[in-house]
Amino acid sequence: MTYDSRIALTEDGLSLSRLVFGAWRLLDGGMHPDADAVARLIGIAVDLGLTSFDHADIYGNYEVEAAFGAGLARWTGKREDIELISKCDIMLESPNRPGNRLKHYDTSAGHIAASVERSLANLHTDYLDLLLLHRPDPLMDADETAAALAGLVKTGKVRAVGVSNFTPSQFDLLASRLPFSLATNQIEMSVLKTTALTDGSLDHAQRLSYAPMIWSPLGGGSLFTGQQGREARVRAALAAVAAEIGASDLASVAIAWLLRHPAQLVPVLGSMKPERLAAMAGALDVRLDRQQWFAILEASEGRPVA
Repeated sequence: MTYDSRIALTEDGLSLSRLVFGAWRLLDGGMHPDADAVARLIGIAVDLGLTSFDHADIYGNYEVEAAFGAGLARWTGKREDIELISKCDIMLESPNRPGNRLKHYDTSAGHIAASVERSLANLHTDYLDLLLLHRPDPLMDADETAAALAGLVKTGKVRAVGVSNFTPSQFDLLASRLPFSLATNQIEMSVLKTTALTDGSLDHAQRLSYAPMIWSPLGGGSLFTGQQGREARVRAALAAVAAEIGASDLASVAIAWLLRHPAQLVPVLGSMKPERLAAMAGALDVRLDRQQWFAILEASEGRPVA
């Protein structure tokens, strides 16, 4: 039994691939792939079923969207066959944003509108499938922010809106001012970061029937590079489960652990390596039973489940 390759996000037809391509590392490590290389990577992702691409204005020191957009312009596929996601409101100190004197947040109507226009230009598209507020802003005026988001949907520049890293109460505040439902909350979760199981985030998602997107689903890579006791315990547990079910890749088991949750989690994959993307995409064919799932949780927590 396998997982569906797509998941509905809104009632009006927006869906995402169950595993999303995360573009935040596109320019990491001094890499500067040219447009043709990016186009090839987009094609590989789509062939693997990863048709949804997750961005944020700040990624790569505000440069990833434009690099990806150059590749998208060379890609021979159809725009309507993919989903473009971006985020805004984090304001970083950067030579590319000389007006930012310090890191802060901005959910004002003017900033949201300007950020979306830049994202559209960078990505060579006339609409975003999904716009997320990247982090909670303590100065957010819920009425102003909601009006800006609703206006973008009304004009067709954005198909749906959601949030990222919001608590349930922060989500509810913004949702209370919108004429439509928020599509998702993108939160951090992995076999090494399990607080969403107990802090109300996943309960909230199930109660309101939205599918949370998951960033850093492999612990930012520390699952395989970390030398602490937790990482070693979890790797051993993943290996034991992999041996039981005949899985060849531990990352796919770690992703399958997320997929097993009934809140319909949507992991955002961060690798730029085609072979790693292919291995992780195999998670859709991995099913964990309850005891295997709890064995991995027990290893992560370092104690029997209470």
